[in-house]
Amino acid sequence: MNDRPNYITPDGYRHLREEYEALFGVERPKLVETISWAAGNGDRSENGDYIYGRRKLREIDRRLSWLSRRMKAAKVVDPAAQPERGRVWFGAIVRLIDEGEQERVVTLVGEDETDATAGRIAWSSPIGRAIRGAAVGDLRRVSLPAGERELEIVAISYPS
Repeated sequence: MNDRPNYITPDGYRHLREEYEALFGVERPKLVETISWAAGNGDRSENGDYIYGRRKLREIDRRLSWLSRRMKAAKVVDPAAQPERGRVWFGAIVRLIDEGEQERVVTLVGEDETDATAGRIAWSSPIGRAIRGAAVGDLRRVSLPAGERELEIVAISYPS
């Protein structure tokens, strides 16, 4: 793992926990039952249910292990409790305009809860790093795969 803290919003942590509980409490027991039934059917070397079940069980166990490590390392930060709301920090909802007058709204979230299509970007992403600490009216330059861009912070808000 890396040395960076695994910041996450309360909602993001809840989603990780729900996925863990669904896999551990529902999916895994059903799969173990299927594997058990398939193992009782005789020759396991040509038993598709058994082979597929074991492979799927390994995938679920790997995912459970990953979720467990991420939740253990998580540092839950509630953006609604941010004392300095005039600057961009973790959990901020930021309206940006680039030099082409294209407007974009992004929310800085943890690495485990990003969704670019919904405007949820990681606080450690290039744009996230560039705008952290900025105030309304600040210009920030960011290097993206498409080239350098200059972004202006137009508005900052935090969830209530």
